[in-house]
Amino acid sequence: MPNLRISEAASLLGVSDDTVRRWIDQGRLPSVTAQGRMAIEGKALAAFAQELADNPESGANKASARNRLRGIVTRVVKDGVMAQVELQAGPFRVVSLMSREAADELGLEPGSLAVASIKSTHVVVEIPEA
Repeated sequence: MPNLRISEAASLLGVSDDTVRRWIDQGRLPSVTAQGRMAIEGKALAAFAQELADNPESGANKASARNRLRGIVTRVVKDGVMAQVELQAGPFRVVSLMSREAADELGLEPGSLAVASIKSTHVVVEIPEA
């Protein structure tokens, strides 16, 4: 399982490096020491990202997302033919249905880094109530 640098974790969560360090100091986000530097295990970051998504701060989503969202895989459910892959990209949760073979070939598992590429002919953009 990959260990992520503070800056990588911050980028994936859509926050600053200082915010990630503060969460570590507060005990909200567990850290490890890897090669003499503070890091975060991929699975721990995936769980934390999912927790943040389940409890978003009001007014956090004021901009439209781009077509490519870099994030961390939080859940993979496979059956005989298909796989459901959940990705947390900052405050955005993306769910993809793909063949099990594709998920296996990509090595997708909680904690893996991935990019969701989204193509749609109809996109709705909303501004949350203040």
